[in-house]
Amino acid sequence: MASTLPNAVRRLIGMIRSPRATLASAIAHPRSIDLALVILVVSAACSAGFLMTRVGQLAALDQQVRQLESFGATVDDGTYEALRRLVPYRPLISAATILVGWPLVGLLIARMLWWFGNRATEALPERRPSFAQVLTVIVHASSVLAVRALVSAPIDYANESLGGATSLGLVMPAFGESTFPARLLGAVDMFAVWWVVLVAMGLSILYRTRTLTVARWLFGAYAGGAAALALTQALRGGM
Repeated sequence: MASTLPNAVRRLIGMIRSPRATLASAIAHPRSIDLALVILVVSAACSAGFLMTRVGQLAALDQQVRQLESFGATVDDGTYEALRRLVPYRPLISAATILVGWPLVGLLIARMLWWFGNRATEALPERRPSFAQVLTVIVHASSVLAVRALVSAPIDYANESLGGATSLGLVMPAFGESTFPARLLGAVDMFAVWWVVLVAMGLSILYRTRTLTVARWLFGAYAGGAAALALTQALRGGM
């Protein structure tokens, strides 16, 4: 059955079942476009499909209001009406953000990691991979984003909410919603953590080093970003 699936779909499944072997094979023969298209189409379809429902539209409006309030903004009647008029366009905006924004972000991340990795191995030119190989790692690690889209859509629909379906804040609701710990947990997405682990695994194969060594740096950057976001929201929205 698996042999009848398109190669990109088989590699996406491989990233879930046997990521190290899939990454090693992909790095040996770098290719990204076909898998990237699968990830983008699945993610955009799930996001836009949910936002086209009545539940999704109300959830999107509520999310926008909560986001503004989390940064200390006051949502008056005029602002609410402006947000409400924007709701019908959210499916298109969301799909466009995924189809256009994600590739740009992926390219930027791959370029940064390639640059830092090459600087770190400047004295060992034989261990310096090509940009195509680093990009292949980023794309293959992003397979989990398609899985997240498939998992989040039904959870969001059941909860009548948008966002946070796979955050630590949802599975560890031990703090008040407006507290810093709650905001910090809400800023940590379980699938993003999974993505970091896969990127670290791929880079460790590329640079012939331990996964834990790479993961330590990547998790440090991710934790710093999550903490900065949570602190900003807590300070502007009130602790």
